[in-house]
Amino acid sequence: MPDPTSTVPRLVLASASPARHRLLTDAGLAFEVVVSGVDEDDVAADDVTGLVAELARRKADTVARRLAGAEPTPGVGNPSAAGERRTLVLGCDSLFEVDGTAIGKPDDADHAARRLRGLRGRDGILHTGHCLIEVAGGDRVEAVASTTVHFGTPTDAEVSAYVATGEPLGVAGGITLEGRSAPFIDGIEGDHSNVIGLSLPLLRRGYSPSIASGTICATGTLGQIIPPSIALVLLGDT
Repeated sequence: MPDPTSTVPRLVLASASPARHRLLTDAGLAFEVVVSGVDEDDVAADDVTGLVAELARRKADTVARRLAGAEPTPGVGNPSAAGERRTLVLGCDSLFEVDGTAIGKPDDADHAARRLRGLRGRDGILHTGHCLIEVAGGDRVEAVASTTVHFGTPTDAEVSAYVATGEPLGVAGGITLEGRSAPFIDGIEGDHSNVIGLSLPLLRRGYSPSIASGTICATGTLGQIIPPSIALVLLGDT
C-alpha cells in the first residue's frame, strides 16, 4: 500500500518565529524552517496591510528561490519526478496598526515600556501577511488577516515587571495573547491565532476572499495549490 504521506507536500516555514512554529506544530503540521534573512527595514508600502503583505511575499520568494535549485520539476525531463513531493513555502509577517501607524517590535526595554503605557485603554489592529508558494511551479496565494485587539490598563508597576521579563522585545507591538502580557488584553475581535503569529483559520478555509466580510484580502485560493484533501491532512483535520 502506498504511503499516504508521500502525496502530502513538503511544507517550509520561512520564519524563525517561535510563536508560528508552535502554532503549526500544535495544529498537527509536519514542516521545516528556513529563515529568509530579508531586511525588513528595506521594505516600504502605502499602508500597514500592504507592508505586511509585501514582507510576507519577500520572505516566501527568498526561500523559494533558495530551494528552487534543488527542487525537481515534476514531469519535465524526468518522468519519475511526477511522483516527487511538492515543496510549499509559507512566508508570514505581522505588525500592529494604531491610528494608522505600523508598530513592530520594540527597540529596547525603555521603548517597550513607553509603548505599552501609550497603548493603555486603546484599540489596535494586528495584521498578518501570508504568502504560500509552490516552489516547482511558482504558483502562489497571498492574504492578509486582521484582528482588532482591545488593550487593558496595566499599572506602571505591571508594565515594568512585564518589560523586565524580556518578552515584549520579541513580538510585534510588544504584547502577545500567549505570554505574560495576556492579562493586559481585554478582548479581541477576530482570529486569536492571527494575533499570535499566523491565521490558522485563514489557511484552513483556503484564503477564500468571501470570508470575514472583507477583513481578509485574498488573491487566488489555497485549492489552486493544495487539493482540499491534502489541505485537510496538512492542518491535522480528521
